[in-house]
Amino acid sequence: MSQPVVALKIDVDTYIGTRDGVPVLLDLLARHTARGTFYFCLGPDHTGRALRRIFTHRGFLQKALRSGAPSAYGLKTMLYGVLLPGPVIYQKCSEIMRQTEQQGHEVGIHAWDHTNWHDFLLRGDLGFVKSELGQAAKGFKQVFNQLTSTTAAPGWTVSPDSLLLQDQMELSYCSDSRGSYPFYPVMDGQRFNTLQIPTTLATADELLGRDGLTPDDLPDYYLQQLKPGLNVLTIHTELEGGVIRNSFGRLLELFQQNRIPCISLAEARAQISDAPDCLLAMGMIEGRSLPVALQGDEVAA
Repeated sequence: MSQPVVALKIDVDTYIGTRDGVPVLLDLLARHTARGTFYFCLGPDHTGRALRRIFTHRGFLQKALRSGAPSAYGLKTMLYGVLLPGPVIYQKCSEIMRQTEQQGHEVGIHAWDHTNWHDFLLRGDLGFVKSELGQAAKGFKQVFNQLTSTTAAPGWTVSPDSLLLQDQMELSYCSDSRGSYPFYPVMDGQRFNTLQIPTTLATADELLGRDGLTPDDLPDYYLQQLKPGLNVLTIHTELEGGVIRNSFGRLLELFQQNRIPCISLAEARAQISDAPDCLLAMGMIEGRSLPVALQGDEVAA
């Protein structure tokens, strides 16, 4: 039976998460000889516009309060795109982004406008996807002087159009979904060619407050959830690089003590030689108020 391996998927959703959270995580990861894949939002931080979900998605406010989102993001971030103009993240934080790659971590695209993708992808068309990913790709190229080899959809929100464009970008892999093991997605009857490496573990914001779970409980909880082979943990710079940084530091200590490697998704991708085709569809999971892309049954080739 193979030992557990943890691939860290690090979502950077906001300006403050980039400016303040990324340096914290870089320090923690270096201290524990851990690597990860940082997915950056490049465009304007419009986090404040997500507040409309209070009225459009049942349970959104309850989930936000349970997970401590207001303290994680801060008042100013919650006003970006509503009462304050949203800073264009790659223009403000390009040096921090480059430091991430220079310190040995993989970098990829999360979004241009995180809130726009999450809220409107399923109502948009291929033109919407091209606009959002195209702007993000240009920003990424300006920062890193190269094209991205991987993307990860905000809120694990995908459509056949977004999967099609990823194929056209000839990416090495994507991490847009929730599931159990790597696979090639089949959505709405169409098979796509870009490998999906899904998040396999629940995220902190899904767990905190549920059954009384606190940040102090998370490290032992995650250690108990690991399975042999590849485990993919998504963390957020605003949480693990912010208000629960001590909890995440303790988790890295436990991984190190138990000789559990923390690797990037690129390192995991290099070890995958074959993967099945699986259904992919949007659906609900515990702890989230909006649907996510869920790995389904295997499909015969």
